[in-house]
Amino acid sequence: MLQGKKPITCLNMGFFGLLALLFLVVTGCAMNRGSDVRIGVAMPTREFQRWNQDGANLERLLRQDGYLVDLEYADNDPQLQISQIRQMITEGCKVIVIASVDTGALGEVLYEAKAKGCKIISYDRLIMNTDIVDYYATFDNLGVGIMMAEYLEEKLGLAEGKGPYHIEFFAGGPDDSNAIFLWEGSMEVLRPYMENGQLVTKSGENDLKSCAIDHWSVEKSHARMKKILQEHYSDGTRLDAVLCASDSVAFGALQALREAGYSPEAGNMPLITGQDAEKRIVKAIMSGEQSMSIFKDTRLLAAQVASMVNAIVAGREPETNDIGNYDNGVKILPTFLMRPELIDLENYREVLFGSGYYSDSDFEE
Repeated sequence: MLQGKKPITCLNMGFFGLLALLFLVVTGCAMNRGSDVRIGVAMPTREFQRWNQDGANLERLLRQDGYLVDLEYADNDPQLQISQIRQMITEGCKVIVIASVDTGALGEVLYEAKAKGCKIISYDRLIMNTDIVDYYATFDNLGVGIMMAEYLEEKLGLAEGKGPYHIEFFAGGPDDSNAIFLWEGSMEVLRPYMENGQLVTKSGENDLKSCAIDHWSVEKSHARMKKILQEHYSDGTRLDAVLCASDSVAFGALQALREAGYSPEAGNMPLITGQDAEKRIVKAIMSGEQSMSIFKDTRLLAAQVASMVNAIVAGREPETNDIGNYDNGVKILPTFLMRPELIDLENYREVLFGSGYYSDSDFEE
């Protein structure tokens, strides 16, 4: 049984916390590092902005720490990722950081890693159904789902009894454990309103299996939203909210909504959620098309994982802050849990620009 945790409130490091953590990663543990130690970093895809940032941040920090770094992207191909990890093992990587394409497909190759004495850090996506994973570092994905749902709850006035409203759900990839955590968090808040009739899903698709978007794909999200709009909302029924599990999923849904005549100018845009604070979605928030996104500062996660790598190489136990809530079906993994932050039109400049994650020049045409 997958388990999660309520959103944590003590880990919002902010800009100065980020600087302090980066300083520790860059300057600490120098005695344990050297150019002969090789670290593997296996990322799922180059398709989305966030994974490019994750990979680049990790590579930069680990190279600053004096390691040789093998960084690979798997193009959302599980077999390619397995091949890449196997090559990292062959090349003698002491630690491999894995953001998996298919969280349940790595069992066999991880046994090969164990035989070679290689430690495994599961990065942001929980590797499932194997005991050959040593640590997990992630954002509070159950909390992400709760934050999205509570945003809709507030904006729609559900707690005050308002409604009924029409809502559609676009979940994450079915092979990604994060999609399950996020769905469970969202449903914890919204299911009572679905059961009492305040929230109505006209498509009838309101379970994880029917709402899942394979590989969090823009194209598949676009196609599903287009179909839903044609089949269920062409009669003039108002679509009030769309809970999208990520910015890539939201971007596909937005494309279909635009094509169907939805726009801020027409005053018919539904509330739309997302996560990752992708540049294209921040632009959509600025223009009033998307309502919010969850900002997961990948710099903080990469810095924490680099610190964990340093500890492992030095023969020490890495820092974790959650030791009982992340069960991959075989073992409960010691986890470092980062806190995400909600952004919308009211606070995006303060959060994103104030932390240096983006600047005004990033949005100049």
